[in-house]
Amino acid sequence: MMKRPLSAAAIAMSCMVALGTTAAHADLLDDIIKAKKIRVATDLAIPPSGMMDANLKPTGSDVETAQLLAKDLGIELEFVQTTGATRIPNVQTNKADIIISTLSVTPERAKVIDFTKAYAALQSVVGCLKSVEAKGWEDLKGKTIAVSRGTTQDTELSNMKDRNLTLARFDDDATMVTAAVSGQADCVATSATIVNQIGVKNPARTFEPKVAHPYLRPCHRRTQG
Repeated sequence: MMKRPLSAAAIAMSCMVALGTTAAHADLLDDIIKAKKIRVATDLAIPPSGMMDANLKPTGSDVETAQLLAKDLGIELEFVQTTGATRIPNVQTNKADIIISTLSVTPERAKVIDFTKAYAALQSVVGCLKSVEAKGWEDLKGKTIAVSRGTTQDTELSNMKDRNLTLARFDDDATMVTAAVSGQADCVATSATIVNQIGVKNPARTFEPKVAHPYLRPCHRRTQG
């Protein structure tokens, strides 16, 4: 059975160009147009990129990008809510056509999905409570760092064996943030924007970026498929 082609889109115009450059890309675009709907995998638990508003409707910059894409194609938009661990599997198993979400570019991921040019960038950091004294990796020894399972932060910190870091893995960013807000974790490895959101949810536990390092790649928001 032929593998369903995966394609990429940054904005509507580049989507059509990218999908039209090869027969494989054209096949997926044809499928989307025939269905009159595009299914977009988006994490709706990472404000301000993706979140639910007071009326439980998707909102955020990733959501607006998806809406502009569907509008330009003249088709219906369906959001497929995802987490860090399920973003790529969603397109591999045909649950979604493309991904519009925070997703770092790595050689391993590039083997199974195509990336567009980034339309935004997020700094990946280790953030801790303001009261935590941490200026480098040595200061993080003995501290538990919360990560979202399947993210670049999870992979990269797990590979830093020489740093002797202790990780606590959570299924998604929302539960990781809840752990930080509730006092279960004093450090998290994620984007700087999510670090800043912790103090918004609980002013008594304000977090701030402590350590940034080349091991933690900048996280580019892209569309993938």
